[in-house]
This record gives sequence, structure tokens and C-alpha cells, in this order.
Amino acid sequence: MSALDAHVEDYLRLRRALGFKLERHGLVLPQLVAYLEAAGAATVTSELAIAWAGLPKGARPNHWAARLAVARGFARYLQTIDPATEVPPPGVFPARRHRPTPYLWSQEEIRRLLEGARALRSPLRAATHEALFGLLATTGMRLGEAIGLGRDDVDLVAGVITIREAKFDRFRLVPLHPTTAEAPVSLRCPARPALPAAPLDGVLLVRRRHPTGAKQRRQDAPQDHDVDRYPHGDGPTAGT
Repeated sequence: MSALDAHVEDYLRLRRALGFKLERHGLVLPQLVAYLEAAGAATVTSELAIAWAGLPKGARPNHWAARLAVARGFARYLQTIDPATEVPPPGVFPARRHRPTPYLWSQEEIRRLLEGARALRSPLRAATHEALFGLLATTGMRLGEAIGLGRDDVDLVAGVITIREAKFDRFRLVPLHPTTAEAPVSLRCPARPALPAAPLDGVLLVRRRHPTGAKQRRQDAPQDHDVDRYPHGDGPTAGT
């Protein structure tokens, strides 16, 4: 293992310990090291890093910019160890990220959405969707976060929702406005059909959290094949 290879391993280990995935970095940094060593360089130089980032020639500028961003991050780390390391300048490739303009729902539109959810035929489905849309509108939670809530994650007395990220064993707290905490009049498990004849405003339906649930069963099931994903064409800051 060369000195540059060792520095790459240390860099990835350090950043991943801080919670970064760095999937792209783990794939392309060894390629950068191989390119530098083939050119006879002992460390990163701006010229070689830019030339490497521009490969392959037929790729889009966004792809080149993403590769250069990876090289820049590693070069900044390596410069603290080897002052001879050069950090490539930003903006070398004309990468552009087109983000859709966010649409902000008005209070009237939210009210009509909740009315439509309340009018669903199944009382269970109506209460579930009304509570879900109301929760998203009042807390700003992501859809996956709201769907993934367990019973123990919702504390209506303290007015706090706990959002857990199982992969990194992290969590964050979302405070509830008093009017939001008062809206769910009861917590009901979807497995229990004892619902009122008419949907109750603000009934909050959350799933039970099973330690050995569907996710674990999927992990234990035999897989037909593995797919190694390599992202292309995303922004220059991907994976950082």
C-alpha cells in the first residue's frame, strides 16, 4: 500500500466516523491515487486533479464537477499533512443544478386537502390520511419520517415528536405547537378496528415498532442479485 492509499483510508475512516457515507469517495479516490501515481506525483496537484476529474471525456460537466469536488475534499485534508499538496480551485467545470421552485401551500389549500382526506370512504383511511397531512403541514417533517413514527416516538403530553435515524443511531426532536398536540384525541393501532362511526378530527395513527419487523425480514431473505450503484450526473457536492 502506498502512502497516498494509506491517506485515503485514513480520510475515509475519519469522515465516516463523523457520520458521512462517502460512497462516491470510496469508489473514486482510489482511482485518483492510481492516476497520480501513474503520473509520478507524490501528492495531489491542481493540474493532475483537474485532468483526472475531466475523465471520461464524454461525460457531462456535472459529473466532472462532482469528481473534482471529491478531489478537493481529499486535497484539503491531505494539505494539513503534506504542505506541498495543492487544492484545486472550485468552479472549473460549468456544473449547474436545476432545483424546482418550492410550492408553498396556502391555509385554504391545506384546509381543502384535509377535508378531502376526511371524506375518504374508509373511516380508518380517512383518519390516517387526515392526521398524516396535518402532521406534515404543522411540523415540516418529511413524508418518510412521518410514516416511520412509532408509538413511543410521539409524546403528546410533552408536545415532542422524536425522529430516529436507525442507520447512524441518531435522532432529532420536533416540538409540537400546543394546538397540534391537542388535535390527536387518541392513539389507535391500525390492527385494532375499534374506530368510531364517524372519523374523529385529528386521530393520529402510528405503526407499532417491531424490533424484528419487515426490514429485518427483508435482510434475512435470500437475494437474487446485488446491484452496485454508482451515481452519475448529480451535483458537485454529492457525497460530501
